[in-house]
Amino acid sequence: MIRDFLYKYYIDPILYGQPYTIVDTLTYALILILSVWLVYRGLVRFGITVDRRFVLSTIPFVVLGGLLRVVEDTGMITSDLRILLITPLIFFAVFFITIAALFISRLLQMGGFVDDYARPYGGIGILLSIAAFIVLMVWGAANTRIDPVVLVAIPAMGAITTGAVWAFLRYVLRWEYVADPLYILLIAGHMLDASATSFGIDLHPLQYVEQHVVGSALIEWTGTAFAMFPLKLAVIIPAIYILEIYRREGNTAFWHLVVLAMIVVGMAPGVRDMMRMVIYV
Repeated sequence: MIRDFLYKYYIDPILYGQPYTIVDTLTYALILILSVWLVYRGLVRFGITVDRRFVLSTIPFVVLGGLLRVVEDTGMITSDLRILLITPLIFFAVFFITIAALFISRLLQMGGFVDDYARPYGGIGILLSIAAFIVLMVWGAANTRIDPVVLVAIPAMGAITTGAVWAFLRYVLRWEYVADPLYILLIAGHMLDASATSFGIDLHPLQYVEQHVVGSALIEWTGTAFAMFPLKLAVIIPAIYILEIYRREGNTAFWHLVVLAMIVVGMAPGVRDMMRMVIYV
């Protein structure tokens, strides 16, 4: 019975790309929460201050995760190693890449080779992301097609909606703290995700589908994928309010890590969905 349960809710969805269920969604959410706490403890022991500099330097690895997921979508990897690039295993794969880059960068700083670990750390993420992007574009040009309209339209949608949400929070609700670059990144990541989902389901010729439980139910109920925007707002606006209360209590290190985790769950799938539509996979 346990074996059947594991295959039904965890193994088969990974192997066959099945939609998420309530069971695996809650499980992965709990794993994410636990992982954030464990990473926080590990960084403290390693002597790395979890601050804005750390978060900003980690963003390229968030982009890398979204791009690597598309590498698996293309089918260019035919060996069993491809399973490492399928959700949720890809989170662990990117995590180890990120930790390795962080470890190397920190050792360089401790050895006096660099003044600040954040520069080589973020630089490694940028270089890896550029390499993954080039691989995908070359593959798309050779095997499917490249749609530059998507590459412009979705980021534009994300930027416009991010600006609108930010202006509402800053000037209507008068939340001055949303001027923090990390809150802006948080909003931008989720607006990019909503833009990609909306475009992919309602506007793109390939007609993509939403795999997450709540999102797919809302799209089915409203009849449009643009319903993802109010869904995102219903989550991120209260989240930002609660996060700011928590920051004012003093634990800014853990606050930074939670904000990073929230950026990841919005930006990474947004990058993945957009790149899939750019190269038609």
